[in-house]
Amino acid sequence: MNHPQSEARRLFLKSAAAVSALAAMGGAGAIANAAMLQQRAGATGDRKLKILFLGGTGFLGPHTVRAAMANGHEVTLFNRGRTNADLFPELEKIQGDRNADLDKLKGRDWDCVIDTSAYYPRQVRDAAGILKDRVGQYIMISTISVYASYPTPGMDETSPVGTIEDETIEQVTGATYGPLKALCEQAAEAQMPGRATNIRPGLIVGPGDTTDRFTYWPARVARGGEVLAPGDGSNYIQHMDVRDLGAWIVHCAERRIVGVYNADSAMRERTIKGLLDACKTASNSDAKFVYVPLAFLTEQGIRPWQDMPCYAPAEGAFAAFGQVSSAKALANGLKPRPMLDTVRDTLEWWKQQPEERRKTMRAGLTPEREAKALEAWRARDAG
Repeated sequence: MNHPQSEARRLFLKSAAAVSALAAMGGAGAIANAAMLQQRAGATGDRKLKILFLGGTGFLGPHTVRAAMANGHEVTLFNRGRTNADLFPELEKIQGDRNADLDKLKGRDWDCVIDTSAYYPRQVRDAAGILKDRVGQYIMISTISVYASYPTPGMDETSPVGTIEDETIEQVTGATYGPLKALCEQAAEAQMPGRATNIRPGLIVGPGDTTDRFTYWPARVARGGEVLAPGDGSNYIQHMDVRDLGAWIVHCAERRIVGVYNADSAMRERTIKGLLDACKTASNSDAKFVYVPLAFLTEQGIRPWQDMPCYAPAEGAFAAFGQVSSAKALANGLKPRPMLDTVRDTLEWWKQQPEERRKTMRAGLTPEREAKALEAWRARDAG
């Protein structure tokens, strides 16, 4: 576990040693850079930071930017200006593609870079390579999908990550996503050893999510009636409210928290039944949950996770799904809010979306598929 004060002191001593070594070599420019890093390594949450975002306008980015602004930090956004370009008109924006325009960042100093848009290790190597002598800390937003499998409850940051035969491939698929993110983490640490923070969120949820992987349940339960539900409701689930994650990312910058962290709700704290009950409470609907076994869902062609969001059967490679340890992050200031609060706010946000958007749920079952499955279940039950 990296205690913030001891970690800051370690970085201070490390950068102080770098200053001494460079002074002995007589490199004036290098001395100035190392001195800058020394000063920033001793920073605490009381000092206002200069933060560079690579991205910053998607889903997680805006919530993190707002958290940084709320704490009085100076924020610069570097992105292509294609996603939510109207956000944050008051901030400095450097328009560019990280694959071609990183030279626009040369010669600038920031205390921290927060990278929410890296998918390939080359992107991290290139960005960190340019910034490492001008930036004190590199925060890489990775994913809990880096793990090769989920076989053991309580698995932590030391568990094996997935690998890929061709590490130069730049195509994101279900098979490459996790291993490529693991390589991004390694690239960040290699470029900025001892100054990289690799954060592995689980399912990021809350207002503004464009995937509907969590929103499906609050929206569906609010409609009421019979609701098809997976298993017996006891399966553990984990998710991270985007606002809590954004606040903690900024906390990591303020306290110079470095290392690797799973960022998720506490293990064995939440279940699929608990989520559905929270959805019913939030909407005050007349929903009646019809829990059906996995075998029946399979017969109906209903897939865990895609068609039944947030749910995966606790078997095989996913035996410990929903039971990954986030103890390290929780001990370092991560504070997930109650699930009911996330459900309520997500539902309220969903209600405010245009009608056309609300007609096109991007995850879960369509009303027609759900009705057909419920009819098949009732026929089987009657038989």
